[in-house]
Amino acid sequence: MRISELSSATGVELETIRFYEKQGLLPAPARQDNGYRSYNAEHLERLSFIRHCRALDIPLADIRRLTTFINDPADDCGDINLLIDQQIARVKARLKSMKALEKQLSQLRARCDERHHGRECGILQELVAAAHGEACACHPPDTKKA
Repeated sequence: MRISELSSATGVELETIRFYEKQGLLPAPARQDNGYRSYNAEHLERLSFIRHCRALDIPLADIRRLTTFINDPADDCGDINLLIDQQIARVKARLKSMKALEKQLSQLRARCDERHHGRECGILQELVAAAHGEACACHPPDTKKA
């Protein structure tokens, strides 16, 4: 199949497929006499695997490691478990960070009573103050350092 067909079958953009090839995540396809790439079921399966891993937000370096396990399976899956445990830790850290962001935005949103407009808007005043390095509702001064 041609690259456009592989793209359609997997939902992966053409440039992304080429990038994965350059990164060695996707085996280089055979070339037809006219120079077009010729992909097969192995490419479709590997690209679907990569796409699923990316949907789980697994970094490319870890996907590369997972593909080596596919190509040369080990007796146990301890390294694979460790890789996934590390991904879980990254997700937990991001969730904590996103929760803090939500709190900051909620505090910022509370600054607007909707009776003021333009420069009188509490949200804009807070954002301008923060841009000038002043403490604001969404970034109160750090009292723990003292």
